[in-house]
Amino acid sequence: MTQPDHALYVQRVLDLYRSAPDTRGRCRTADRRLAADLNQRGVPLTIVRAALILAAARRRARSPAAHPLAPVASLHYFLPVIEELLADPPDPVYIDLLSSRLKAAAVATPPRVHRAS
Repeated sequence: MTQPDHALYVQRVLDLYRSAPDTRGRCRTADRRLAADLNQRGVPLTIVRAALILAAARRRARSPAAHPLAPVASLHYFLPVIEELLADPPDPVYIDLLSSRLKAAAVATPPRVHRAS
């Protein structure tokens, strides 16, 4: 990718991360470096998006009785799922279904409050 394409890719990854469910909504320098690395490795944005959605769906599939998880604080949290999906890409229809369900759940239920013990 050319430099403008590189910057656009990095920005798009960071935007996806910031808007993903259960994240803190802000990026750190390490997140920007990881996004640049993903670009250099040629990781498609569709895989990054799918990994964020799949990881969020997995987090939400936990028992409601389980102690709430803290918000995700780094893009690095999603790296194992990105690697998983690079090895075995998901069905885009399945990812779109998960995305729709996450959006519907976000509208239907207010976010959990995380309090220090």
